[in-house]
Amino acid sequence: MADTYKGDAYCVKCKEKRDFEGEVVETNGRRMAKGTCPVCGTKLNRILGKA
Repeated sequence: MADTYKGDAYCVKCKEKRDFEGEVVETNGRRMAKGTCPVCGTKLNRILGKA
């Protein structure tokens, strides 16, 4: 999959919702957006739903 995701996710380190851009991957039958926080650089994950 070469899909990209642009939206928001909760950053655990900043304790705020952040807008990020990431790639969409499939894990255990679920689609997830994975990227990094633009402020602190922590990895962000967002579950998008079943593929």
